[in-house]
Amino acid sequence: MNDYQFLREYQGFLSEKMVPTPKTGFMVNREQIHSICFPYQANAIQWGAEGGCRAIFAHFGLGKTIIQLQLAMLCLAGREGKALIVCPLAVKQEFYEAAQMLDTSITYCRTQAEVEATQTRIIITNYERVRDGDIQPDYFVFASLDEASVLRSYGSKTYQEFLSKFQAVQFRYVCTATPSPNKYKELIHYAGFLGVMDTGQALTRFFKRDSTKANNLTIHPHKEREFWLWVSSWALFITKPSDLGYSDEGFALPKLHRHWHLINLPKEESAVDRDGQLKLIRDEAIDLRSSAKEKRDSIDARIVHATGIVDGEPSDTSWVIWHDLEKEREKLEETADLLGWTSFKSVYGSQDDALKEKLLIDFKHGDYRILATKPSIAGQGCNFQKHCYSAIFLGITYKFNDIIQAVHRIQRYGQSHECHVHFIYTDAEEHVRREFEAKWQRHDELVATMTGIVKEFGLSQTAMHSELNRSMGVEREQVSGDRFTAVHNDCILETARMEENSVGLILTSIPFSNHYEYTPSYNDLGHTNNDDHFFAQMDFLTPNLHRVLQPGRLAVVHVKDRILFGSVTGTGMPTVNPFHMKTTFHFMKHGFEFMGMITIETDVVRENNGTYRLGWTEQCKDGSKMGVGSPEYLLLFRKLPTDTSKAYADIPVVKAKEAYTRGKWQIDARAKWNSSGDTLLTPEEIANWQVDKIASVFMERSRETVYNYAAHVESANEMDKRGKLPATFESLRVAARSEYVWDDVVRMHTLNSRQSQHREEQHICPFQIDIVDRAIVRYSNEGDVVYDPFGGLGTVGNRAIPLNRRSYSCELNPDYFRCNVAYHREAEYKRKVPTLFDLLQSA
Repeated sequence: MNDYQFLREYQGFLSEKMVPTPKTGFMVNREQIHSICFPYQANAIQWGAEGGCRAIFAHFGLGKTIIQLQLAMLCLAGREGKALIVCPLAVKQEFYEAAQMLDTSITYCRTQAEVEATQTRIIITNYERVRDGDIQPDYFVFASLDEASVLRSYGSKTYQEFLSKFQAVQFRYVCTATPSPNKYKELIHYAGFLGVMDTGQALTRFFKRDSTKANNLTIHPHKEREFWLWVSSWALFITKPSDLGYSDEGFALPKLHRHWHLINLPKEESAVDRDGQLKLIRDEAIDLRSSAKEKRDSIDARIVHATGIVDGEPSDTSWVIWHDLEKEREKLEETADLLGWTSFKSVYGSQDDALKEKLLIDFKHGDYRILATKPSIAGQGCNFQKHCYSAIFLGITYKFNDIIQAVHRIQRYGQSHECHVHFIYTDAEEHVRREFEAKWQRHDELVATMTGIVKEFGLSQTAMHSELNRSMGVEREQVSGDRFTAVHNDCILETARMEENSVGLILTSIPFSNHYEYTPSYNDLGHTNNDDHFFAQMDFLTPNLHRVLQPGRLAVVHVKDRILFGSVTGTGMPTVNPFHMKTTFHFMKHGFEFMGMITIETDVVRENNGTYRLGWTEQCKDGSKMGVGSPEYLLLFRKLPTDTSKAYADIPVVKAKEAYTRGKWQIDARAKWNSSGDTLLTPEEIANWQVDKIASVFMERSRETVYNYAAHVESANEMDKRGKLPATFESLRVAARSEYVWDDVVRMHTLNSRQSQHREEQHICPFQIDIVDRAIVRYSNEGDVVYDPFGGLGTVGNRAIPLNRRSYSCELNPDYFRCNVAYHREAEYKRKVPTLFDLLQSA
């Protein structure tokens, strides 16, 4: 393949990465939409119909019910099949009223048999009928999840299982007014439900992972605008008609007044802990358990305060009193009887569904004045704004969505009064209040961001996609020194232009498929859909790695197998993607000979803290699902020498035995390198320094004695009894006995420690310096060029220079490249400047 063909094929490969959000729907004319629909609603309906599978996040009172019903009618026109709308039970009546306005019929069904028996083509049901009943989503041609954010309360596993049930439905929609501003994963799950992008792919594309804690996601700063542009390509955010260019006349959202009521509990209730110890200051309720206890302990005080608020207002004022505990409801009912509240009703879970629905409808129509209920029962979809503009929350919780939804039962379009919402909390719940207000602020910021994008681009995705298209290509930049060449470029393009047989050693840590993206560029090998896609891009790189390597020399490739989470694969358990095996076969396919691999053992305790897949508790529940720790590997690939009769390299890697001793050879020959898991001691670790001492003594003794499994377990048990068995790192490590094992790699010894000191961005997957040093010394000669096509921060080059090699490093990320150059220059400077020991030796 000549250079022109190579570039053309590679550019074609990159271009295929630019896949816009799919459109699977059909065009709709304004005349096909019912005349009752407002212009902004008609636009949303047209946009949704064209997309086929879309999310509509319309603010409270903007008519999501009508939009969903009209979309169902349009999708069914001229097609066989039925439509399903899933909603909270309390919302059913809203759909009946909207159906009358649209001159159509709907039927509420409880079972699949009822669905198939009814002649009505639009079916509504509640979430429990799909989750726990026998209603089959794949029976329908259209499905819409109304108030979809209610799925959060089901838990993550049920949430994902529920969404997967609808994948066979042709037209799918998600509707809610409050997509979570605090959990990006919710939006990503919606994208997976709609078929826009696989959940795992979306997580990889936009978020950096916390290797120390599973599910702790932080959006890459350079991806934030791209993320919201991507969301806007499949989700429509509307807060008012003017977001789509129409007048807001008749759509004035009433002002919301938030009143905070602090309850100071009596001293005798607050000053004694569970052990009978006096405390000057009450503990804050900083977790769910302590928050629930605080609510139980303060019920009487909060009820008294709430009834005082109600009785302090005009007697014709209507109220919703939101509570979380059944004891709160019972106490409230007792108090209402004592106070003579004749216009008071409670709606609660054990009531008959028909009675609950009637009571909510009666309150909506103003038939009684005070409603007490839970946000989980009536906080979604009910419209109370016609007769009620005041509400009380008997307590506050961390469940922001439940509260914001409940607030908007009264503050919504169509409300003619300013709204007053009262929050009652205790002094120990200050932390809950701060967290709640922070979430509310983030919610407002999300809404502003999304509506700003809608205003900027409108509903046409052409302009949006032009900005969504990632950069392709990079302007090459080269910085050179006496002993290094650092290049900012796509390594595929850079390697293709390098001279044949010019490199003495290739030493690199390749991207782990699509596990991370390092840049927003399409050239980034991390920006791939799966392993097959990743290795398809590697197919453009690896043949040239083989070409530039000197005959007989090695390419040393650092890899790690990837953990596949059951929630993504559908297996329900974490499994392992054997990425090192796939990498091995890939390099062999392109002419490299496999010479073996060095295993770098990792700390199983730290790994579990980052993945939650090896937990002690889960092992005790069912050991059959327990795997083992996932090590890292150095894969050794050799380019055949010109003369294979003795298989020596054309330029052998020669060592003098005086300097390269038999002892060093035995250590270097080991094929397993254990990670110690050690790092700089924190104050907490220093306070328990005996653990570190025990770990060192145990490892040393294990080298000298015959291993005894029972004694090993006994030692661990004894440490655990004494509170000396850490939960954050592995302490009782057995030293490696095989010469194929390396057990003394310090995992935290990377350039990231320097990055942290300089307050620079840390590399996602730093290369351990111990590994780099050994590979360079063992597999190259002094004076050789050591090439790292994925240069990152420059670890390989930074270590090659003091070892009297030359460095050639390529990096695509501009920030990493800047640091890469700095570390190369530093290494070169240190090599030139004599140390005190150099001066003493020369004296």
